[in-house]
Amino acid sequence: QVQLGESGGGMVQAGGSLRLSCTASARTFSEYSMGWFRQAPGKEREFVAGIRWSSGYTVYASSVKGRFSISRDDAKNTVYLQLNSLNPEDTAVYYCAASQQYVSAWSDAAKFNYWGQGTQVTVSS
Repeated sequence: QVQLGESGGGMVQAGGSLRLSCTASARTFSEYSMGWFRQAPGKEREFVAGIRWSSGYTVYASSVKGRFSISRDDAKNTVYLQLNSLNPEDTAVYYCAASQQYVSAWSDAAKFNYWGQGTQVTVSS
């Protein structure tokens, strides 16, 4: 059983930055795909960014490309999501997710087996 714990959310003004962290309990993630999703009030959960642990391959939603950056730290079993140039439309609960599968359809939340509890990001104008 894998447990994921997010941290780093908060309130920031438009144009500001935050860094979210997701620490995993599993000892080895070399075969995992990791993703970040978000859900705004009244909207469906949407894919934000993903990374394949072994290769470091990254992928982003078009709405965040160039502003957000996903990375991993093997020694800490942690995945990060750096959020830059935030705007009010980025306000949402951000979730970390892990999949033991080789994920290609990154936007399909059903591909991910494990989820964190979420961390709130609020961007004021």
